[in-house]
Amino acid sequence: MLTTRTPLSFLATRVHLSARNIRHDHLNHFGILSSRNVKHMSSYDRIASIQQRWVSGLAQVTSSEDSITKSSASDSRQLPEHAVISTFDLFSIGVGPSSSHTVGPMRAGKIFIMDIRELGLLEKVCTVKINLYGSLAATGKHHTPQAILLGLEGSDPETIDTGTIPSRYTSILETKTLFLGGHHRIHYDMDRDMIWRWDQVLKTHPNGMRFSCFDKNGDLLATNEYFSVGGGFVVNEKTKVDENLFYKGVDKSTVHGARLHQSHSLSEPDNVVVSEVADAVNSVKHADPEHPPYPFESGNSLLSLTKRHNMTIAQIVYDNEKYFGYTDEDIHSKIMRIWEVMDDCIRAGVSSREKTLPGRLGVRRRAPMLYHRLMRGFYTGIVSPNSQLATISGGNTPYAIQSPEQSDSAMNRNKSTEALSDASARRTVGSSSKSVPRAPRVVGSFNHEVLPMPPRKTVIPAMDFLSCYAIAVNEVNAGGGRIVTSPTNGAAGVIPAVLKYIIEFVSDDPEKSIETFLLTAAAVGMLFKRGSTISAAEGGCQAEVGVACSMASAGFAACMGASPETVLQAAEIGIEHNLGLTCDPIDGLVQVPCIERNSLGAVKAVTAAQLSMASDGVYSVTLDEAIEAMRVTAADMSVKYKETSLDLRPPSKSR
Repeated sequence: MLTTRTPLSFLATRVHLSARNIRHDHLNHFGILSSRNVKHMSSYDRIASIQQRWVSGLAQVTSSEDSITKSSASDSRQLPEHAVISTFDLFSIGVGPSSSHTVGPMRAGKIFIMDIRELGLLEKVCTVKINLYGSLAATGKHHTPQAILLGLEGSDPETIDTGTIPSRYTSILETKTLFLGGHHRIHYDMDRDMIWRWDQVLKTHPNGMRFSCFDKNGDLLATNEYFSVGGGFVVNEKTKVDENLFYKGVDKSTVHGARLHQSHSLSEPDNVVVSEVADAVNSVKHADPEHPPYPFESGNSLLSLTKRHNMTIAQIVYDNEKYFGYTDEDIHSKIMRIWEVMDDCIRAGVSSREKTLPGRLGVRRRAPMLYHRLMRGFYTGIVSPNSQLATISGGNTPYAIQSPEQSDSAMNRNKSTEALSDASARRTVGSSSKSVPRAPRVVGSFNHEVLPMPPRKTVIPAMDFLSCYAIAVNEVNAGGGRIVTSPTNGAAGVIPAVLKYIIEFVSDDPEKSIETFLLTAAAVGMLFKRGSTISAAEGGCQAEVGVACSMASAGFAACMGASPETVLQAAEIGIEHNLGLTCDPIDGLVQVPCIERNSLGAVKAVTAAQLSMASDGVYSVTLDEAIEAMRVTAADMSVKYKETSLDLRPPSKSR
């Protein structure tokens, strides 16, 4: 709830503290560092100066987390009545590089300014103050400020022109002018009006931010706190449990009523007699409009629904989408739109002409090189300029055994083709260079019993394509491009990579595979969001790449026609072998180790699905148990491994 005209404890008097007039040691005394002070410090000095304060300042938070963990262990947590949310809230179109630090803050900024407008206060606002806390302040310095400011100007992550973000942000900094809601002009001084509280974590979530606006006399008009809880979801103190209030529809007046609250019941008869089964099959037609037709709160209850109604997991999720006001046409078009953005993201990644990613690390882009090396061209024209690489197209006739006459004629044609190719190659080499290519350098001594191995390259198609697709997506994300949170931006490469591989190499009905994959993966994501977390600031990278791997494993198994039980077992294997994965992105950039980790997550997802299908019915741990293990692991994990960017690694040569 937005608080208006309420005095704040930290603003007892109308005093505007300017970073220009306060010495750096005074700011440290107050636990505050302004962007002006940060600008005069090197990245290493700044991080080193706050690391001790961060760790010591979080000591009290850690102790409180311990008590929270104990109370959680006794099942005192408040949870939504069920896990059902909209697939299109879990998979939403946004902008890179971070769902927690870019997409969420941008939505929060727009929500705040829309609430101000609804209260009739927008035209009275003269000053806006922004406080960033905890993990959001520690790692968001590269992209959070611009996301919040553009959100305050009325931009939305799904529709903003990503190409204009840098220039608009630069203009705000240089002109010190902000257009609230796109038209109300105010003076905004980044050095004075944005406060970085690395040393303080708000109670609800590590990714906290507080917006306050004042009139021309310095009187407080309104203030609110928002928390970016992962995947682009934004909540506040009032909605932290019932977080459907805001969700990803920033304008509450335009979203379906079912997305504004969760007041559903899980009550279903435990014993279903034969005469009731037929009625249950048609329950969607007669469902209570206040309830989703198939609510589930755990993997076990989801599995029970599939057995009771003889439905797949994808069918359960599909019918639940209608509860959120979507028609069959809406659901289909929105699913295909999500895949279109994912596919465009892969295309942009493999066709990029840029050599390095933004940021001081100078990380080299690898997706174009990997794609060209695979010697495949699924996207027309995306090969190196002088390349004569062949492309694979759908519908090719499989090779057949030929008759002797056909074989002889084919062999003669092949010999002629090879001779022409050799002659062409010799002409090309002779015209371009007279030097003979050197043999690769062998590392090691030849005067030894164990001779060194000559360098060679091999292609493992499935692994190489999965890696290439995942890296392509995450390089676009790192560059601030258009992305789908799946379920977060930091893990946005896993699900598109696995789905792309299915479409290109496995499926004979792409649209059916896309729907089955995404709806099944969404069900698993819902279970994690309710039972644990999808925020790295709460659970480390196991909450992002680990969850994405689990979702992709389930989707892959579903597209292979596996039973719902096997699908959930694939999801369990996917998360089980990511438990304990930490999140400590170097310099706060979603690059190292995030990009490579998505590549490994995609490969691991397919492996997990294959294992589950090969050992159908043979398992010891359920998905629900794995989700609970992840939650406990996250609670026990040190805060410095939860998206704090406290790695002091100096810059080295590009990876």
